[in-house]
Amino acid sequence: MAHTLRAIIVGSVLKLAFVAAAAAGPFEDAVAAYDRGDYGVALKLWSELADKGEALAEIRIGAMHADGVGVPLDYSEAAKWFRRAAERGNARAQFNLGTLYTHGQGVPKSDIEAVKWYRSAAVQGHPGAQFSLGAAFAEGHGVSQSHPEAMKWYLLAAEQGHANAQFNVALLYAKGLGVARNETEAAKWAKLSAAQGHVLAQYNLANMYAAGQGVERDFAEALKWYRLAADQGYLLAQSSLGMLYKNGEGVQRDLVQALMWLNLAATRGDKRAIKDRDELVRSLSPAQIAEAQKFARQWRPAAPSVGTPPAVQ
Repeated sequence: MAHTLRAIIVGSVLKLAFVAAAAAGPFEDAVAAYDRGDYGVALKLWSELADKGEALAEIRIGAMHADGVGVPLDYSEAAKWFRRAAERGNARAQFNLGTLYTHGQGVPKSDIEAVKWYRSAAVQGHPGAQFSLGAAFAEGHGVSQSHPEAMKWYLLAAEQGHANAQFNVALLYAKGLGVARNETEAAKWAKLSAAQGHVLAQYNLANMYAAGQGVERDFAEALKWYRLAADQGYLLAQSSLGMLYKNGEGVQRDLVQALMWLNLAATRGDKRAIKDRDELVRSLSPAQIAEAQKFARQWRPAAPSVGTPPAVQ
């Protein structure tokens, strides 16, 4: 699970609401200072709250050190602050500390320690920790590999709307790992993840619609989801989208659009797209080829909505 600490910490800490559990005045003043870029004031206010044992202030200080915002980047300092809150039972801090152990940042790399902290947070309902604990069981990192246990924790996170967990639940249902194989359930969870912008869920859901696996075969729906994944730059979706335009499946046949998408995938090394592109070029006029090349040059990827996990084979 090659997520950077920054991606995980920012997504799980800095973008969460802290109002409910924080001391209302000083904490909110610190948040406001941070948001306007006055990091010295934010750090001073959070430090005063941390001295009184305020866990959310400790987490925010840890996140500043993990991101190098307002202070030098220092994972050891981040670990120190996260540990203070984690040892008092704060689930968010436990998850962050587990993440540091997973990546060996500021602490010795240890899957066993990571699992210990993920589990502590997961049993309190932290979706990120539930997902990470599920991944540990799926991969056998720090625990004995167990797909049923992986499914258990993925499902708990998925039910809270965790897009990566939803995708992994879909994958386990599709493969019959840790649970009876069920294409309908796989499609259900893939839809939930895809709707949040998860690029692999979008691509896999498109494949399901194209093949009629777990859903009624529907090339228009397949095209919709291929397009969303292709717009994020996923090359297998780009080549699949190109073939739908080439064959007129789910959309009016458009050889210029077909060549554009096949070009995008081919230039990034998709061998099948290279073959399909070269075959298509032989049937097009120079004007059509030039138009497709112009569209390909103008194309820009959309910003991903959800971090992309490793590709599924």
